[in-house]
Amino acid sequence: MNRRHFTIALPSLLLMHNALAHHGWSSFDETKPLYFTGKVKSIKWQNPHAEITITMAADAALPADLAARDTPAQTQKVDGPAVMKKAGLPKHRGDWVLELSPLTRIDAWKVPQPKVGDVVEAVAYTFLDEAVHDGKHTARVEYYMVGGKLYGLRSMPA
Repeated sequence: MNRRHFTIALPSLLLMHNALAHHGWSSFDETKPLYFTGKVKSIKWQNPHAEITITMAADAALPADLAARDTPAQTQKVDGPAVMKKAGLPKHRGDWVLELSPLTRIDAWKVPQPKVGDVVEAVAYTFLDEAVHDGKHTARVEYYMVGGKLYGLRSMPA
């Protein structure tokens, strides 16, 4: 390959890699919402979506009021009460990467950026049977909870 072709091909390859590395909602099992809570271990506040790695304790439990929590209206219809009522606990305990939404949506919701050591909660979807992706347990967040406030992250606020 001559230098000219390499110069054109390299950006194309990088775009393909990024497209393959990023996955949409369809990659996740939306039939099984799961509740996550834990201390923030690391944060990537960037696009294509923010990521928070939490450590979920072995004794984590569903909060008694989870199903009764008010879910905010979003531009994309989500049956929030049904999602919250159906949420269970993941089998895996330990580190989880929580994928939030793109920063434009996070800014629209006014989601505060957590700090390492903060405790956060989320209702999210994992890959089928909690399959590991890129060596990590990953969950796509539907509802994110911090500081007593609940944010819907599937779409913009309604």
